Amino acid sequence: KMKTLGVKNRCRIFEIPKNIEYISAIPRMKKYIEYAADIYEIYLQYIDKSDIHVYSIDESFIDVTDYLKIYNKTPRALAKMLIEEIAEKKKIPATCGIGTNMYLAKIALDITAKKSKDHISFLDEDLYKEQLWHHKPLTDFWQIGSGIAKRLNKRGITDMYDLAHYPEEYLYKEFGINAELIIDHSWGKESCLMKDIKNYKGQSKSISSSQILFHDYEYESAKLVLEEMVRNCSLDLIKRGLVSDNVNILVGYADEIGINVKGHVKMSSKTNVANIIMPYVDKKFYEILDKSKKIKRLGIEFANVVDKSFESYDLFTDYNQVKKQTELGIVSNKIKSKFGKNAILMGADLQEDATTILRNKLIGGHNSE
Repeated sequence: KMKTLGVKNRCRIFEIPKNIEYISAIPRMKKYIEYAADIYEIYLQYIDKSDIHVYSIDESFIDVTDYLKIYNKTPRALAKMLIEEIAEKKKIPATCGIGTNMYLAKIALDITAKKSKDHISFLDEDLYKEQLWHHKPLTDFWQIGSGIAKRLNKRGITDMYDLAHYPEEYLYKEFGINAELIIDHSWGKESCLMKDIKNYKGQSKSISSSQILFHDYEYESAKLVLEEMVRNCSLDLIKRGLVSDNVNILVGYADEIGINVKGHVKMSSKTNVANIIMPYVDKKFYEILDKSKKIKRLGIEFANVVDKSFESYDLFTDYNQVKKQTELGIVSNKIKSKFGKNAILMGADLQEDATTILRNKLIGGHNSE
């Protein structure tokens, strides 16, 4: 209904058409998490946790292959049973996509289930080709974002049929190894299994933090928040026993979509000490920013993080101060872990435009209560 009125998915407040009257409500992430946990508990009454992958706050993959015989049900009947129990116990409507692989299940959920009367849809490779090969836009398909879609469009690829029949060598030239994934998906194929997800061990190569500011910030106020983010990321690096010599800064201006400015800093030290990192970040932030514009989004990323054993400094660094700052970070992390994130703060965190105190009360960047 909202789309028919011209409201885009996940649009910002300033993008809402002027002719629409609306009210706003504060998110309640703690309540969302409680409901999500209760729904997961319903799944566990019928399915072992090894066959469930929680994909997001409101989506899960469930491999029901071994359960159809146990409950003597078809995939659709089993899905209907779970949907009805969720509705009965939590008063929450649910939608289900069923597929012969995880990709098809996700596409059935995202595209075809919402058009089904019972909110359940099934896809195998043949049905996928029949129903969705000519579906547009490409961005409706899982893992095809606007950037990938634009690159495909430049080659005359506007739907999955075009993608499936495009010469593969050109796709590999354009997307590298990632071409294998989008080619498989164009045919409705997916090699990843539930056991692969369960066995995967991630190797973090970066630590990042981002936030949408509570209002539009001028340069000095935004600099204050960015410095808070540096200190918090520094504590995170110390906690994990990591160091970095690469920092990326991302800025989004008010009334403009997405990230508008990016900056990269290569430091002379591999470190996790905020006092050493801060001058680099402040200098680059000043250089890249259009100070005539107000700021709505900030992000910072420490790239190429490595173990603390690779820590290194130049000859002019006071290593006793480095050791002292690191020890203070370790103590701060212990206090925060025991008494809460706001148990110990910097004086700068008490300034009017600072965000750390309030953000420490959020869950996933949203109001918790």
